[in-house]
Amino acid sequence: MSFEVIIGIEIHCELKTKTKMFSGAPVSFGNLPNTCVNEIDLGHPGTLPSLNKRAVELAITASELMNCEVDRLIRFDRKNYYYSDLPKGFQITQQFHPIGRGGYVDIDVDGVSKRIGINRLHMEEDTAKQFHHGDVTWIDFNRAGTPLVEIVSEPDIRSGKEAAAFVEKMKSLLEFGDISDVKMEEGSLRCDVNISLRPYGFEGYGTKVEIKNLNSVNNVQRAVEAEIVRQTEIYLKGESVVQSTRRYDETTRKTVLMRKKEGTVDYKYFPEPNIPPVLISDEFYSRVISQLPKTAQQRKDAYINQLGLSDYDASILTSGKDLSDYFDAIVGFGAPSKGTANWLISEVLSVASLRSDKKFADWIQPQHMADLLIMVSEGKISGKQAKEVFLDMINGESPKDIVAKKGMAQVSDEGQLLSWVTEILNNNAQSIEDYKNGKDRALGFLVGQVMKLSKGKANPAMTSELLVQELSKR
Repeated sequence: MSFEVIIGIEIHCELKTKTKMFSGAPVSFGNLPNTCVNEIDLGHPGTLPSLNKRAVELAITASELMNCEVDRLIRFDRKNYYYSDLPKGFQITQQFHPIGRGGYVDIDVDGVSKRIGINRLHMEEDTAKQFHHGDVTWIDFNRAGTPLVEIVSEPDIRSGKEAAAFVEKMKSLLEFGDISDVKMEEGSLRCDVNISLRPYGFEGYGTKVEIKNLNSVNNVQRAVEAEIVRQTEIYLKGESVVQSTRRYDETTRKTVLMRKKEGTVDYKYFPEPNIPPVLISDEFYSRVISQLPKTAQQRKDAYINQLGLSDYDASILTSGKDLSDYFDAIVGFGAPSKGTANWLISEVLSVASLRSDKKFADWIQPQHMADLLIMVSEGKISGKQAKEVFLDMINGESPKDIVAKKGMAQVSDEGQLLSWVTEILNNNAQSIEDYKNGKDRALGFLVGQVMKLSKGKANPAMTSELLVQELSKR
């Protein structure tokens, strides 16, 4: 018997705001524990929440990028439960009135496009973070109250590859939309995957198993594939899958039971009494819509259709927002598009590990990269010299200063070049004879001799042209 796989994915994404969802406490990763928290986050008596305007803007942006219908009346609900990472004893969320619903995104798997429905997108606040060590648990409340959007897909996904492609697409939309930094390793984007199996032709759903907190796109695919194998083996034995929550163990590459689910938890939702409904005005909504950023696909299309880049180059340049922004900035300073793409892909990315956590623009200024590439395109330095200059630029120096300091400026003066060409020809009679006998390598040898005589300063293209001219006279 073969089974059809039914997968739905929930994505929790921290929003890129300066302050928390309902308080003025700062949002920051990596600070000392419990230093980015205030009385509102901790639920002290007498404190009242205040809705973060920027979080609403980002939630609308996300909804639009995912083709959702936006609810212009913002309403919150109170989700009541007690847990150690929830200091107030309840969570403010949008259980019944999500800001976005009924959307979709298109994914590509092995060259085939597929549309995945988005059931809902809603705003809420994050919980605190727990650290377990033996019988002791430490709690860092810095994350408590951080603005989140939760995005829930329809159960349209049918394989581990499709699941990974969906998460990758969501990461791209959220990153290029400047909605989140989507750093899964830091927890700013977290995935829960729901999987069930059913016999082909069966219209109902099988027993659902949830895999919690997957921390990379690769692990999403691996976890799904491992769980498919586990559930298939259970059904083939004639046994039943138990509804449960599991986690993925990277070492064993299997899912591991966390807890069984015997029923649906009653969170006793009711309308959040301290945040009255907020109507999004036409002016507010129009302003957000007018500032929608370009998606990775839109940038890729522009690179191909407007700048003439190849599909391969455009795909790499739009693999991350930082790299794409860096490319745009360099080209904006006048550097040639194709030359910039070649350099970023072949040279800059090859040493990108030196950046640590810095952005490309903070590592080497876009203006400096543009200056270097313009000098190459204008023939002021050779490509070989440019690579040497680039390595010095990593230390913060400008290419113009490096070229001047090292005396690298390429010679394009025809008189000086002709002098070097004449000297080389006078000393290489055999090469002249070889060239006249059709040996093309002789020209390359002569160009190399001129470059050697000029200590690498001769313009290679002009040198080659002058050599051909002078050879025809001999």
